[in-house]
Amino acid sequence: MQDTTPPLWHLSGKTAVITGAASGLGRELALACTAAGMRLVLADIDAVGLAQTLALTGLPPEQAVTQLCDVSKAEDLERLAQTAQECFGGTHLLFNNAGVLTAGPLWGASARDWQWMLDVNVMSVAHGIRSFVPAMLARGEQAWVVNTASMAGLANSPELGLYCASKHAVVSISECLHHELAQTGKPVGVSVMCPSFVATGITDAAKKHSAGEAAEHAAPSPLIDRIHQATQSGALSAADVARITLEAVQAQRFYILPHAAALANVEQRLHKLMAGAAPHNPLAGAR
Repeated sequence: MQDTTPPLWHLSGKTAVITGAASGLGRELALACTAAGMRLVLADIDAVGLAQTLALTGLPPEQAVTQLCDVSKAEDLERLAQTAQECFGGTHLLFNNAGVLTAGPLWGASARDWQWMLDVNVMSVAHGIRSFVPAMLARGEQAWVVNTASMAGLANSPELGLYCASKHAVVSISECLHHELAQTGKPVGVSVMCPSFVATGITDAAKKHSAGEAAEHAAPSPLIDRIHQATQSGALSAADVARITLEAVQAQRFYILPHAAALANVEQRLHKLMAGAAPHNPLAGAR
């Protein structure tokens, strides 16, 4: 039988653009890409964190640049794409990675809470696709988009309605993009990353939100503290998830699921859906 497994994509000498690169998973993705021999364009709203990530890579200016970027703004992603083009001739690997988290009952979420969550978690992915993919297709070289979703994009938990809605949207966007890219016949693909609990600093996002709005978006729900504890004690580190992600990209896999055990909640959700029953609660018994 003929082996139809695609050959591993060699990333050395290619260019990666990473949003949310100042800390957590974004920083570890930068380090993993550095180890793979890639050039980097690192973006975030945190200038200090960006400088720290750049220093950790050890790359010289001709191989790595940083740029302040508010991913909720289309024009910032457009400028980021221009920077990648001007500095390195384009982008081979785009990580739409920046994201935020808040918690609490849906009826307590304000319109501004919704806008913040959707702007950062969903529209950033839309802006990234629009700003980078046309040039990837036009260049005709192998290229890839990795959208950071979450297990919260595959299962739904109480008090995480805003976050789950945003991450389900990222999964849907990624699946649709996969079909659309396949129809072009070009060597451009997409993966969606759905980790579970991993220490990335996302639980601090409400306090670090830009434009001085942190206090408005700080989540009173004690669930944030429980999620923080779970991420700190997670079996996989952010470095582990970054390594698994890069391996999946090289193997051209669509779904990147670092936490296999968490798939039990997805399976339970699908069983309930097929039976027309009330939805499964992934946090049942976790309190």
